Amino acid sequence: MAVWSDSPYTGVAEGEVLFSHGLRLRMREELDFDAGLITSYGYEVHRGEERLFWYGDFPHPDDPALASSFPHHKHVPPDIKRHRTPAPAMGFTRPNLPVLIREVEGLVEKAEN
Repeated sequence: MAVWSDSPYTGVAEGEVLFSHGLRLRMREELDFDAGLITSYGYEVHRGEERLFWYGDFPHPDDPALASSFPHHKHVPPDIKRHRTPAPAMGFTRPNLPVLIREVEGLVEKAEN
């Protein structure tokens, strides 16, 4: 992971976390240091070259199924680009990485069983 500042008040965190069984978590967050907020994010989970799912914060106001966690959502198969589910564990006011790491650790545990 790397974090850098692009102004006295904002920055970017970006990087990868590698797990066993070829799993990896790629992340990018835009940060507002002054307000203590994540202003934008993208998280992807891959197994090898296959993207298993990703989380995004791009608003989809015309999709009522996502209203409960607007704008936070997860892209999942079968049509990963268009199939979205609510992501209530994601947010702008708290760290998202612990939730993501636990989710990928669950995939590792499943692969080991």
